[in-house]
Amino acid sequence: MEISVERESLWSPEELRRLNEQFETQPPEALLTWAAHMFRPRVALTCSFNGPSGMVLLDMVARLSLDIPVVFLDTDLLFPETYELVAIAERRYGIPIRRRRPALSVEEQDRQEGPQLYARDPDRCCQVRKVAPLAETLHNYDAWISGIRRDQSDTRATIDLLEWNTRYNLVKISPLAFWTDRQVWAYIHHHQVPYNPLLDRGYPSIGCLPCTRPADASDPRAGRWVGFAKTECGLHTP
Repeated sequence: MEISVERESLWSPEELRRLNEQFETQPPEALLTWAAHMFRPRVALTCSFNGPSGMVLLDMVARLSLDIPVVFLDTDLLFPETYELVAIAERRYGIPIRRRRPALSVEEQDRQEGPQLYARDPDRCCQVRKVAPLAETLHNYDAWISGIRRDQSDTRATIDLLEWNTRYNLVKISPLAFWTDRQVWAYIHHHQVPYNPLLDRGYPSIGCLPCTRPADASDPRAGRWVGFAKTECGLHTP
């Protein structure tokens, strides 16, 4: 508990506000470079290898030769295209991807929770296969870099570049918070960044295979958890 208080005390609302104002007019690369030096070695980038934003940040980290580890939450329920992109990224960038799996295999989860938990209680399934592994991983870090953006959904519309995250007790950094979808794709095409091919096949938002369907680009999250009043997996809940 003493560590938690000490960590939070370093990042008062006033200090975070000052930093947000400082980096609001600078490119994401400036914030990434600052974070790498400020928090090294206790800073990590999470990349799902599903959406384009994470690939942009991965490319930036590699191009700048920043010493920031890349963490991949592998639920064991992802699309084959997602796993192939992980392999492509490792070959292209020459950096190890730290793969983090849930404590339970899918078979063990079926025995404990019943088969196809995702079809009955997707919140519980996300908790076991995503949220808990991320929490355990982030316990080792003081800063977490994420690819979420304001334009992705209503629940993300007010995020800042830097925020104190009470759930994981660290500074959450979203370098692309103010970027638009057009800016993300312009970067990808300009730098020839690899991305998940499902994005070109009617899947504007990609998650686990059983819980993802094609959707209209005007409502990207509509293809996630169809039939449930759920639009977030819980990773980015404050």
